[in-house]
Amino acid sequence: MTRRLVSIAPALRRALVRNRFDTDTLLDALGPEVHAALGRNEPVPVRLASRSHGDLGVLIRLFLLADDVPRADAVRALAPLEVTDATDAGLLEPGADGAVRAALDLRPVDLGHGTRWIFSDLDGALRPHTTTKDHVLGVGHASLSLLRATPTTRTTSLLDLGTGSGIQALHGADCADTVTGTDLNERAIDLARATAAVNQVEIELLTGSWFDPVDGRTFARIVANPPFVVGDPRVRHTYRDSGLDLDGASELVVRQALDHLAPGGTAVLLASWVHVAGEDWRARIASWLPAHGVDAWVVQRDVADPALYVGTWMRDGGLDPRDPQSAERATDWLTHLADSNVEGVGFGFVYLRRTDAATDLLAEDLTHGFDDPLGDEALAYFERLAWLREHDVLSCRFGVDPHTALERVYLPGAEGWDQKAVRVHRGNGPRWQHDIDDLVAALLAGMSGPSMVLEELIELLALAHGEDVTELTESAVPLVHSLVRHGLVLPA
Repeated sequence: MTRRLVSIAPALRRALVRNRFDTDTLLDALGPEVHAALGRNEPVPVRLASRSHGDLGVLIRLFLLADDVPRADAVRALAPLEVTDATDAGLLEPGADGAVRAALDLRPVDLGHGTRWIFSDLDGALRPHTTTKDHVLGVGHASLSLLRATPTTRTTSLLDLGTGSGIQALHGADCADTVTGTDLNERAIDLARATAAVNQVEIELLTGSWFDPVDGRTFARIVANPPFVVGDPRVRHTYRDSGLDLDGASELVVRQALDHLAPGGTAVLLASWVHVAGEDWRARIASWLPAHGVDAWVVQRDVADPALYVGTWMRDGGLDPRDPQSAERATDWLTHLADSNVEGVGFGFVYLRRTDAATDLLAEDLTHGFDDPLGDEALAYFERLAWLREHDVLSCRFGVDPHTALERVYLPGAEGWDQKAVRVHRGNGPRWQHDIDDLVAALLAGMSGPSMVLEELIELLALAHGEDVTELTESAVPLVHSLVRHGLVLPA
């Protein structure tokens, strides 16, 4: 399949460009309401709207709706690519009554530097399709969230572990001098190679298990969307099942990524971890890290109870929980989690930076919504952490970030309004917030005035409020560290 798909890539690209089969044109052609229907896998409004857009409409029905289209229409829309060549390459297959239809998913995605096209397997959302063991996942929520979580600053080398369709490697090609993608699934490597070809991008693609294909090599940046589904140690679908028990896949990637990071290099990993009864999930992740050599920032975006978790992934695999065989599978899965004392499954991002210092881990919840990409924030977090490691905050001057707001919450009381909460929160990035008190609010206000080092500010504050300087210092220093880590307070 690889050589044939790659061989038709130049002609296919000309057809896609000629018909403006790109993200901006699709939104303009369909309109926001119909485009939203496409995102919800509702084909009828899209099919109706596509009829007035000629060859572009044919490509919409062919690749985005997985419809059968008359062969003559496909010939016209795909020119200069021959339909026979597209069929021989595995892009198309015969449909009903002499029509043709897509055998693969091909869709445009804007990865931040204009439209790119991604090959993957059909997912059955719009046309019944069996999910095979070597199924190659398309553009899903997980892959898009990893894109937004990955830094976009220029780097020298990037490794995409478990490349799948190649979407992360393709994204990395816009900011890395060299890109390497690996996958155990040979079909994934085939489709990733076709994705690279149609986008005219150079990507080194290697077949093998985990980090084996890059043994002995290091990279400035590593991204990974591994098969992190938490379950028993069996592989039913290679894109999501690792063959390792529970969260063993996430543990393996976190542990081994460090060996393949160049000094100062950064890893961005999608991961899952179990919440075990009587254990702190943060301690579990801490056990995956060495005592020296890494800064780690773990952001938990969601926690699912076992029933919800199993049901979601059953549906993802196209299984009907009402079917007796599927129900048996769900029973085994839930029983295994219960026997392992799993109370929930956490999901989120693990950011790692290779250092020559003692390991520092911050693992925290970030379950609220936010708009700004997280990738560049992660780099800024590591820079702030490095600054804290090198400086005594008591001898430094600080300023409150301009995006930081002070909020006071009052509720009705017996004699008017009673203040119940004081907090500061960032108005950008991850929108962190910290509960504080009036004394800390006064300290932050002092940072906005005449330039004074933190030690002087604390002494002045203690004198004004009748507080013990030593006790105030002991509580203020860790708080300032926390506020700097989250970017609410910055070195002046």
